[in-house]
Amino acid sequence: MTKPPERDALLSAPTPADQPATTPTLEAQPSEVTPQAKPVKAKKVKAPAKAAKPRRTTAELPLTEALPEPEEATGDLSPDPLTAEAQPQKPKAKPKKAKAKAAPQPTQEAEETGSGRPTPQPVLSEAEQQTFDIRMERYRSDLEGSLRRVYGDQVDAIWPRLEALLKRSFGERPTELRRLDEARLLRPDWLQAPEMIGYVAYTDRFAGTLKGVSEHLSYLEELGIKYLHLMPLLKPRAGENDGGYAVQDYKAVREDLGSMADLRSLAGELRARGISLELDLVINHVAEEHDWAVKAKAGYGNYRDYFLMFPNREQPDLYERTLPEVFPDFAPGNFTWNAAARSWVWTTFNSYQWDLNWANPNIFLEFVDIILHLANQGVEIFRLDAIAFIWKRMWTDSQNQPEVHDLTRALRAAARIVAPAVAFKAEAIVAPGDLIAYLGQRDHHGKVSDMAYHNSLMVQLWSSLASRSTRLFEQALLAFPPKPTNTTWGMYVRCHDDIGWAISDHDAGMAGTVGWGHRAFLSDFYSGAAPGSFARGQVFQANPRTGDRRISGSAASLAGLEAAETGAEVESALRRLRLLHAVTIGYGGVPLLYMGDELALTNDYSYASAPEHALDNRWMHRPQMDWDKAEERRDPQTSAGKMYAALRSLIQARQHLPHLHASIESRVMRSPNEHTLLLRRTHPQGNMLAVYNFTNEFQALPAWVLREVVGAYPRDAISGHEWNLTNEEVALEPYGAYWLIEQAH
Repeated sequence: MTKPPERDALLSAPTPADQPATTPTLEAQPSEVTPQAKPVKAKKVKAPAKAAKPRRTTAELPLTEALPEPEEATGDLSPDPLTAEAQPQKPKAKPKKAKAKAAPQPTQEAEETGSGRPTPQPVLSEAEQQTFDIRMERYRSDLEGSLRRVYGDQVDAIWPRLEALLKRSFGERPTELRRLDEARLLRPDWLQAPEMIGYVAYTDRFAGTLKGVSEHLSYLEELGIKYLHLMPLLKPRAGENDGGYAVQDYKAVREDLGSMADLRSLAGELRARGISLELDLVINHVAEEHDWAVKAKAGYGNYRDYFLMFPNREQPDLYERTLPEVFPDFAPGNFTWNAAARSWVWTTFNSYQWDLNWANPNIFLEFVDIILHLANQGVEIFRLDAIAFIWKRMWTDSQNQPEVHDLTRALRAAARIVAPAVAFKAEAIVAPGDLIAYLGQRDHHGKVSDMAYHNSLMVQLWSSLASRSTRLFEQALLAFPPKPTNTTWGMYVRCHDDIGWAISDHDAGMAGTVGWGHRAFLSDFYSGAAPGSFARGQVFQANPRTGDRRISGSAASLAGLEAAETGAEVESALRRLRLLHAVTIGYGGVPLLYMGDELALTNDYSYASAPEHALDNRWMHRPQMDWDKAEERRDPQTSAGKMYAALRSLIQARQHLPHLHASIESRVMRSPNEHTLLLRRTHPQGNMLAVYNFTNEFQALPAWVLREVVGAYPRDAISGHEWNLTNEEVALEPYGAYWLIEQAH
């Protein structure tokens, strides 16, 4: 079989001469794993011997060492995510010949899948068929071309199953979602609009259940939310599950949160209020209790190919030479011995999270099926969790590989054909030089994920707040290449995860500091260990080998509210928080407010008394929503009331600013004052200049610096005041934030 050059296998290292060349999936196992004593007859559909569909040869199955083939098996026994499950090969007392039976022919009701088994197809009207055909014509090159770059001629084998899956999902799409598809096609920039404000929450910690979330939608509307990200709610494994990121069933909801019907109902209620629903889609790994993993452990050869499994430590040890550790404290290494599977399994994150083998095209089909199923329940945005890790390659860190972007583009094209209202967000917490590829570069420009986290912006916010200098902030932003104009950033002050100090040595050096020293300073400062620190965070996952120490803690506690003892200290903490939110809300893209930050909730130390959370201090910034404190949001004498009012003011100002459309980039300007940050946005309706002071003191700026961008009499969109820049200089208030808009005179 012809394969694309340099991409026909994941494993680039030579294999010993006495072993067949393999990719890093499990080689053929002893007979007790895959019984093969005697031939078996094919299950269910049996084609006549003369008309039997030929199996792919071992050369066409580079994903694993070939399993022995039964002499009288007919059809392709690879698992079909549409209709079929692969069967384990079992010894039979006597071989029997398959009875001749006509193979199913493709019809409107049943199209033949790659496994030779029919998939029921909905009957499309003439108009529906035309719509499907037009979309397929539009996106086929993106879909097929990207798949061929990854899988080569294997695409020919999976294409009938893929097309059948797309048509089936299209036919099943509810009428109200088809209407949304048409609306989004007419307004493709819906995710870039200034009114798009996101809110991120755990379902149980926000409202108990999905039905409980429905009871609090007026709260979100009042805040101005147009985008709700509910943290992992698909069915996880029981017990320890990495906060829900160890998924056992992608088509079921966690039982204590509700049902898929509840999710569908909530999505409809949100849609009626103009709020889009986002869910996490973990695409790098599944829980070891997932049906695929269970079957792999049971010896179903085709399902073993869904994972990266090794009979000994030879190849894992080679990989480990260049792989980083994600959780060095409680999950060191990247491979776990599984006794039931009798293999070393690739487990990047935790021993119970099995990495998927995306070199197997069946994994692609499975996730197309999952995405379209959830899209038809009303999910509009998919957060592609751990996307950077999905492709493995020897002698690299197995992150950010080119195939990641080919596969994302293919997934996006499949979604565009069936559900063009759907958008992808890349959860890629990687260096700036690698990050832009998740929004698309060169051939992939604007054709992969629609949104990506601007992790560097968040890191630099906290860095400048601690150091009182914006020189490193400026350097980091200058290093970013421009993003595609049809994509957007997701900006945030805090999230559910820890803060890793993603500051490169190069950027630090250009800013006049030392990378490792500055990272150590930030860890000391935000854990409260540095003299003069106002923060109350805790170190998460200290790595003695690299010196890295990440930080846990809520935004309010890291900004000094927890440690504040006087009224002045409380005011300073709240001003710091307002500053950080002003930068994210005024940057363009989609600001993502983490649950409780609108009320300035501080650390919740009760996590230590919960056995399932006690070893993971990230739960200190994953509190239960304090609805009593939420009642204080209209009381200007309380911290919650002051924080809520400040955020509402920023959101309302943003909603009326076309300058903050995400197609426009924020460009850093070198400030003559190292304590201030200047961000310029050039818009057809006039320039915008965001000005920020990262200290607790007044800071001066030459008026001409501002005047050259926004003229002599700009308007501050936050306060509504008009500025006079004809004077020599201007003074910025402590932790001041201003959005200056050029006015026509």
